[in-house]
Amino acid sequence: MILLFFMMSGVPVGLKTADAIIQSSNVGEEAHVADKSSDAGEEAHVAVISLHDGKEVAADDASDEALKADEDRYRQLREQMVNRQIIARGVENRPTLGAMRNVPRHKFVRSAEQRQAYMDSPLPIGYGQTISQPFIVAYMTQLIDPEPGMKVLEIGTGSGYQAAVLAEITDQVFTIEIVEELGDWGEQNLRNAGYDKVQVKRADGYHGWAEHAPFDAIVVTAAADHIPPPLVEQLRDGGRMVIPVGSPFRTQNLMLVEKRGEDIRTRNLMPVRFVPFTREEE
Repeated sequence: MILLFFMMSGVPVGLKTADAIIQSSNVGEEAHVADKSSDAGEEAHVAVISLHDGKEVAADDASDEALKADEDRYRQLREQMVNRQIIARGVENRPTLGAMRNVPRHKFVRSAEQRQAYMDSPLPIGYGQTISQPFIVAYMTQLIDPEPGMKVLEIGTGSGYQAAVLAEITDQVFTIEIVEELGDWGEQNLRNAGYDKVQVKRADGYHGWAEHAPFDAIVVTAAADHIPPPLVEQLRDGGRMVIPVGSPFRTQNLMLVEKRGEDIRTRNLMPVRFVPFTREEE
């Protein structure tokens, strides 16, 4: 069962339910992983000795152990995020849950927001854009019924997080970002996190990416005032698109679009509030 929530840039803002434990501040409190000093790494060429768990270890070994501890900590935070924020709200698709557990969300936020990376909320990424709340990323991913072999188009690269989640499951991911600086940053985040096969384009996403069409699925991460016809055209027969539709800065509808030959079916899923779909000036 999927519970309905009002979303603001992908965050629940209205409904209070028995699953309030999902909103627990524990996730936020535990999300801080201190930045490790680079001193150990810089001084590793000399015989620097430090204490770790009561034992003397070389500085380079201590640095490696600290990095491993950080990764273990982030892994625990991702597991908490999936259990408390995503499964508890009804997302059940196994590939989606696996992707949400694997993608290092903290590598797709600005350094100032890293301590909040696994909290139950969207986060600003600059240029008036956000990285969506983990639940909405998982929910939209589940809606396209992702599986290996699929070719997926994302509109609105942002930090690259949604594209990384899609890349964990599907074989081909294409993503478009109209803000050039965000496109550069999002692509760099993807490369740094190991998602080298994701293709990033800086352009107006309204027109899609015709040379790589048709797509098995399209995920739109900004609110359009209507469903762009070029995106519908670029869906393969049997394909799905998930897109928020409605007026900017007001409550919109998250919609599922399904293409069956000449028959285009749309379904309203829940009220949401996303940042607007940015277009090139005409």
